[in-house]
Formats: sequence, structure tokens, C-alpha cells
Amino acid sequence: MGTVYAIANQKGGVGKTTTAVNVAACIAEAGFPTLLIDIDPQANATLGLGVAKDTTPNVYDVLAGRCALAETLADTAIERLKLVPAHPDLAAANSELPREPGSEVRLREALTGVRDAFDYVLLDCPPSLGPLTVNALVAADRVIVPVQTEYFALEGLAGLLDTLALIQRELNPRLTIAGMLLTMHDGRTRLARDVEREVRDHFPALVFETVIPRNVRVGEAPSYGRPVTHHDPHCSGSDAYFEFAKEVVRAGAAT
Repeated sequence: MGTVYAIANQKGGVGKTTTAVNVAACIAEAGFPTLLIDIDPQANATLGLGVAKDTTPNVYDVLAGRCALAETLADTAIERLKLVPAHPDLAAANSELPREPGSEVRLREALTGVRDAFDYVLLDCPPSLGPLTVNALVAADRVIVPVQTEYFALEGLAGLLDTLALIQRELNPRLTIAGMLLTMHDGRTRLARDVEREVRDHFPALVFETVIPRNVRVGEAPSYGRPVTHHDPHCSGSDAYFEFAKEVVRAGAAT
């Protein structure tokens, strides 16, 4: 049975989708069948893998009970990497899901039909702690929290950790925090170095060793519909995501 990782942080612009796309690509290219599920209505992970955001069926159809997850699996340009695409209509799920009893387990139940086919499943969450993110956290085994190395890095982390504790207690006792990934790091600035030190001091056992640098190639890659590891496999961003994917695989093998 594959390990399910949610990539989550209610703060926007911290590198969740970039991390989800690139880690999924690196793990797949390392030989592991991998599934990326885009549950963000912005559908950036979908576009970042070259799939149209109006693709149907999609994850909204799954959450609405209109089809099985297996029916939504889309091919990508990367061998062994499948995608469940998002759709802008997914935004409606934020108001629809809370009205329906048991809706917070929809994604977990849907995953049971395909989970055995993949070694790794990654869930790209929206920048909120709403019903879509709750569905991802209930379905996940582990959570990766991208943290941008800028001034407000720690703001909101306490709220996220409280939410994770609530999910663990009430809905998903197996959920654990895989770790925090420092992103958009500019080691030339004192601010970035100070934030990194502060995060590592506050959460000494929860911060991944790999740090993702601020890199123009990482920002360019989505406009070409591909991960940075295909856009420029030798840039510093690609090197960092390759290393981080190794950390994720090692951590998965150890559990």
C-alpha cells in the first residue's frame, strides 16, 4: 500500500504546488509509481504538469460522488506519474461538502480503490484550512509543510499544528508530520538565514535537511507545463528537489 503525503500550509505562496509537482516527478523518475492529486481549485499542479484545467472527469467529480477516483487518472509526460486533475468548479466544494454528513472522509474512501497501484500518493492542498484541506489531511499518512524563509514564516504555523492535532485526535489517528521544508531560500540575505535558524530552533526534529533555493528556473517551469527537473535539470532548484525527493523516499522506507 502506498504512502500518502499531503502538502499543506494555509499560507499562500510558500511553494506547496511547486513542491508537489517536482517531488512527484522526481519520485516517479526514480522508479516508483506515483500519483499526484490536485485538490486546489486554482489547478496549478494540473497546469504545471501540462494538463488542461478543464479536464473531466476530475477530483471535483470524485468528491461530488459522480465517479470513482480510478476514472480520473490522467497521463503525464513523466513515466510512472499519474495525475488526478483539479478544476475551477472545485471551489464550490468548500460550501457543498460541509452540508453533507461524513464528507470529510470522501477522499480517503476514494483512495482505497487505487492506493495499492502506487508507491507514493501526493495531495496538493489549497492555501486554506477549509474542507478540501481537511479531506486531504484525513486521507493522508504524513504531512509535508513548505515554509518560506521570509519574515512571516512562523505566522500561522501554530494554527496549522493545532489543526493537525485536531485531525489526529478526531478523524485520522495515523496522521504524522513528515517535516517542514524550507523554500524560496536566498542564502545571500541575513533575513533568510535568520528565519532558517529560527525555524530549526523552534522545530528541531521537524525540519528537513534539504533547503529549496530561490531560483528563476523553478518559477519559469510551470509556464512550460513541466516540472523544473525537466525544464532545467541542472539548475540549483532541480538539484534541491532531487535531494528532497531522496529524503522523502528514505523517510517512507523507514516507516
